[in-house]
Amino acid sequence: MDALSLLFPPRVSGPSLPPAAAAKVPLNSRRISGTRLAPRRWRRAARLSSVSAVAAETPRTEEAPSPSPSGEERFDWLDQWYPLAPVCDLDPRAPHGKTVLGLSVVAWYDRGAGEWRVFDDACPHRLAPLSEGRIDDKGRLQCVYHGWCFDGAGACKFIPQAPALGPQVHKNTKACVASYPCVVQNNILWFYPRAEPEYKDVLQRKRPPYIPEIDDPEFVTVYGIRDLFYGYDVLVENLMDPAHVPYAHKGLMRGIRKKEDPGRYLIGMFLFITVEYDVEGGGPMKMKIETANIGGFLSAADRGYFQFEAPCTFHGSPSRQEVHFLHHLALRAGQGNKKTPRILLVFFCIPVSPGRSRVIWAFPRNVGVWLDKIIPRWFYHINQNRILDSDIYLLHVEERKFAEVGLDNWQKACYVPTESDNMVIAFRSWFRKFCKNQVGWATPQVNQLPPTPTKDQLMERYWSHVAQCRSCSAALKAMKALEVALQVASVAVVGFLAVANGTLVTSTIQRAVVVSMAVLCFAASRWLANFIEKNFYFQDYVHAYK
Repeated sequence: MDALSLLFPPRVSGPSLPPAAAAKVPLNSRRISGTRLAPRRWRRAARLSSVSAVAAETPRTEEAPSPSPSGEERFDWLDQWYPLAPVCDLDPRAPHGKTVLGLSVVAWYDRGAGEWRVFDDACPHRLAPLSEGRIDDKGRLQCVYHGWCFDGAGACKFIPQAPALGPQVHKNTKACVASYPCVVQNNILWFYPRAEPEYKDVLQRKRPPYIPEIDDPEFVTVYGIRDLFYGYDVLVENLMDPAHVPYAHKGLMRGIRKKEDPGRYLIGMFLFITVEYDVEGGGPMKMKIETANIGGFLSAADRGYFQFEAPCTFHGSPSRQEVHFLHHLALRAGQGNKKTPRILLVFFCIPVSPGRSRVIWAFPRNVGVWLDKIIPRWFYHINQNRILDSDIYLLHVEERKFAEVGLDNWQKACYVPTESDNMVIAFRSWFRKFCKNQVGWATPQVNQLPPTPTKDQLMERYWSHVAQCRSCSAALKAMKALEVALQVASVAVVGFLAVANGTLVTSTIQRAVVVSMAVLCFAASRWLANFIEKNFYFQDYVHAYK
């Protein structure tokens, strides 16, 4: 798999990924079970529900997760930490609404405590969304429906409609909003989806998965976030499938051809003749599941390692072949003698609702660090969003076909004979064995997939990414202003020519120059408008023409 296209902007060369000592990577295998309670105190009727998923194929013997001694071990979806967003994409001046595990929450920055908070996204007064509110002049979260204000602990501090000398109704527990444990780790805001008092100190017992390279000062990390029109299990499965990369992402990412595969050679009289290679560069992949249990699994491969830490974190380091290229780049940058070149792929896969998921990516690297000083983050996101767009329709349709065949028939409907499918098989086995092919939603969910939107809605970028990314939002605002400026300039130049004709502009050459300036300004504005549309709103990806 070619990771360079993920890590670097279009047409910008970048480092690749080193191998890692897979055996040294810790696996969070904590086995915790507990009762499933609704996180909101006032939502008494809430209960966990599930969405249609796909039954897993029974993996090969060496890949099968360790059987439970009791045979009844179940993954507890509510006893986990979930990422909300990279902190760099959260504006401390405003609240931010997110849906995770079917639960609507709002993240906001408590200036008094200097910390981020995560609340239930519903005002206890009339259930208006607090994510549509504001941070008031005292640093409190204010509901903009009736002006109720809440402090960092969720306590109501002010009800404008209550008489100042009357009963202190704001002190009633019913006026409080549910507050969830949260922590910033690896520059990402995480929250724990239980608001009951006994979970207030859950951080002392259990922390989110930690990636040390992200906090290493020698590394730089490119973050991104995108909402997707397919479910959690399809998202995880797709990220665990390196074999699809040169085909689904043709023109964006390339495969690495395994030329030592003996089955792809015909022996002639005195020479070898290569056969069975395609132009995309696909080939066999050695992949073995070495550790598997309720906490996830570890996969060692000839192209590095990958680790799944249930339910959200998937990270790894591909290809020894790419290390040599990475080392070459480091030498050219004068860094070869200073450190071993390293880059990791880190993905956080978040269940949002049935048929919807969110991915947060973080790509820490210790080479090409200087690139981040001259290349803005939004420019990296252009290619990364193209990659997500190139298989989003395939996965959306695939999920519905999985639902049609039923939860217990995935292994019958899908034929997965090669070793490159081992991680997919291992995940489907984990999802079947420990989750019964169901996401443990925190709120009641309709047990069916939403209707299929049109392709421009399915692949739209603004609401799924740009609106959530501060870098892309700022770039879009600046480009729109530049587009308007270019249009005004083209009109102004034409107006100047009309007014100054025969006075300031007297020669044919001068008139030609002025007209050329107008044409160039107009053409630049049209090119910029097209660039904005394709990279910040919608761009189709037609595989047949790649």
